[in-house]
Amino acid sequence: MSISLGVHIGQQNLGMGELRALWRHLEDAGVDWISVWDHFYEAPYQGATQPHFEALATLGALAAETERVRIGCLVFYVGYRNPALLAKAATTLDHLSGGRFELGIGAGWHIWEASAYGYPFPDIGTRLDMLDEAAQVLRRLLDEERTTFSGRHFQVDDATCWPKPVQEHLPLWIGGRGERRTLDIAARHADGWNAAYVSPAEFARLNGVLDHWCEEEERDPTDIARGVNVAFAMAMDDAGVARERAALDREWDAEAERVAAGSLLCTPNEALDQIMAYVDSGAHAVNVALRAPWDRDALDVYLGEVLPAVRKNTA
Repeated sequence: MSISLGVHIGQQNLGMGELRALWRHLEDAGVDWISVWDHFYEAPYQGATQPHFEALATLGALAAETERVRIGCLVFYVGYRNPALLAKAATTLDHLSGGRFELGIGAGWHIWEASAYGYPFPDIGTRLDMLDEAAQVLRRLLDEERTTFSGRHFQVDDATCWPKPVQEHLPLWIGGRGERRTLDIAARHADGWNAAYVSPAEFARLNGVLDHWCEEEERDPTDIARGVNVAFAMAMDDAGVARERAALDREWDAEAERVAAGSLLCTPNEALDQIMAYVDSGAHAVNVALRAPWDRDALDVYLGEVLPAVRKNTA
């Protein structure tokens, strides 16, 4: 598989006009992928204090604003999104984008927003059961003429999903780092697997776990694309990198060390080696995750110099 170089944008602390201009800029710069996330509040949680747009409506604007890039949401939380309705939304977005949409689902983690908006947030075992069922409902509705499914959490009765997506096979991604359940679900149902904010060494290890589950499920591991989200914390000099690290510590608290290990926390001179480390660890897609505010000069250098260098090294 060729390497996909994308940008994952948290739709927080940005106006819709700013987001639309950013999407156009990224497409013009040659990125392969643009995604948003499925949250109602900011991530990481900061007391529900930061302005934030909903994901599906934002994706409609993203589909209409761009022409070439692949688009998607790598982790819709199945506790918010009934899978039958999500299949309809995914199909609609695929038509809006002319066949560029990819659908991702996961077991969720943002308990603060779920509680505030009145959504149940059961234990992780239950949420993973929901993820397993949702993946089956989605795949069947997207592919089959009629679908009946009776699970513990989700049911559909002789349901149709017309029109079908533009793509003959709309890709389904599973996001998460769970070794015992999430990666097994990915091995059984996914076209792609994505992990967020892990080091290259940890990504390589998790990649091996997914290969193991593919073997257990008698699935060809090369059928599943492997993606990683890397927090964008680049700065133009060492002082800027130190400021970015301090911001990570403030925002992520107890998770800061793990997130820092899965961040592009460096100057432009070091960025190529860091991205290539993920490629060498088995990543087919590397997406930098933007949270406003970021160092705009560093982002321009990333787009104008680092991405072309990665493409040259992976040609």
